[in-house]
Amino acid sequence: MEKRSDMKLCVIDDIKSVVDMISLKIPWADHGIQVAGTALDGEEGLRLVQEVQPDIVLTDIRMPRMDGLEMTRAVLATNPECRIVILSAYTDFSYAQQAIRLGAFDFVKKPFSVEEIVQAVLKAKAACEEAQQESEKVREMERKIRQSLPVLRQEYLTLLLHHRTDGGVARRRWEFLEIGLEPSGLCVLLVEIDRFMEKYMDLPVQEIELIRFSLQNILEETLSAGGARLVFREAAHRYVAVLNVTGEEQAVDLAEACRANVERYTKFTVSIGAGLPAVGIEDLPRSYQQALAALSYHFYTEGNGVFGYGEIPAERKGLAPYGLASEQELLFAVRSGNGEKSIQLLDELLDGLVTAEPRPEPKVVESVIFELASKLFRALLEQFPYEEVRHLEEPVAALRSKEHPTLTELRRMLTGLCREGCRFIERERSSESTKIIHRSKDYIRTHLHLDLSLEHCARQVNLSPGYYSNLFRKVLGISFQQFVIQEKMEKAKSMLIGDYQVQEIATELGYEHRRYFSEIFKKYTGQTPSEFKQSYTGKPE
Repeated sequence: MEKRSDMKLCVIDDIKSVVDMISLKIPWADHGIQVAGTALDGEEGLRLVQEVQPDIVLTDIRMPRMDGLEMTRAVLATNPECRIVILSAYTDFSYAQQAIRLGAFDFVKKPFSVEEIVQAVLKAKAACEEAQQESEKVREMERKIRQSLPVLRQEYLTLLLHHRTDGGVARRRWEFLEIGLEPSGLCVLLVEIDRFMEKYMDLPVQEIELIRFSLQNILEETLSAGGARLVFREAAHRYVAVLNVTGEEQAVDLAEACRANVERYTKFTVSIGAGLPAVGIEDLPRSYQQALAALSYHFYTEGNGVFGYGEIPAERKGLAPYGLASEQELLFAVRSGNGEKSIQLLDELLDGLVTAEPRPEPKVVESVIFELASKLFRALLEQFPYEEVRHLEEPVAALRSKEHPTLTELRRMLTGLCREGCRFIERERSSESTKIIHRSKDYIRTHLHLDLSLEHCARQVNLSPGYYSNLFRKVLGISFQQFVIQEKMEKAKSMLIGDYQVQEIATELGYEHRRYFSEIFKKYTGQTPSEFKQSYTGKPE
């Protein structure tokens, strides 16, 4: 901790022996006090005090040229923190009271002892130290507030962007936080890094932070040319800029300058939505929502562009022209496995959806496309078990979870769903024998309680056992017996975990003897039924 310097004391009295006694005979240094000067009259004393700015002044109340009262008034006018101790005779008591009312700290009656002088000065010193500590606390609090201002500004602006507030209250807090923007003519820009999640999220944290830092730096420098601005991060890939503009055109021009500089000086691009200028602080949420709506129209682009709210059609359509007959024709083409026809119909349908004027809202188009994807997937489920086509649903789910999928991404997803679905159906229709085996596979799965011999299953599809056996291995890549055992043992495992008894399971799977079932189960899994059950559930058979 930094050592506190000695308190400075000035002694002023028109009797030199009194001045010498107080200033020279008392070991002030032992008390952390330094005698900074002495004077023999009020005028000289005032000049001394103004020059050395002492912490404590000991002064007689009656002196030539300027008395103690007048000097007290003059000293405290320029140095209110100074502690003045009045020396007064009993007959001057009324003057001492006036000095106290003027702001003097204390008084000592003449004649006085050295101890009385020391006690009065130490009392004044303690008051000075207490005041200094309080001032230090205030300075420390102010320092912490200054350090917190950037965070406080961002938090407050974030609040203002999402909630309307009283203009008068907002302006007072605006000034307290030293936001530095005029509270009128405010505009919101939303700046989003294009395809951030798919392109950059696998990078090391340091590189991602470098991307974010460079973007904020470019935005701040570019927008500073237009005047005051505040830029802060709203999400991992999105920044908000609040700035003063004279009108919508200036906002769009500044946004375009930001876009161009980001493209010029970095390896990534951004999409920017610009709201309309707000009348006052209380209208900031409207400008923010407008910027958000404008940003959503990058759905129709590949990014690297600026969209102003003024460019959005005033009369926006809900559902664009979208023929139900065209949709049914597309679903029929997919069910038929006609890939070329289905892609042609899909392109026609989507072109009609998004080229209508005015352009429909992106969320409407997005909703229609996801609904169509669901219908296409259901069409495939009419012909295939879910497990066989579930991977086709994964791209759909990935885009559903994305905040702003683009039209290109959604179109690519639908095209892939149509093409892959048609390939499945073409393969299915290419071989009647393949369909027979798949039907037989389903029969086995639903009749595991029977003694499923090769002859029995071949008879169900009107094939000879030998031909059926060869065809089964060719289509499924596994022998008939292996498949039956595999299906029975997998069901047995599920039933064991479901707390069925071994005898119940053996009967359910068509085994007459529990021991025979247990032998097959151990050969298949490497564990007896009891060991398997205990390892998975912690319960013995």
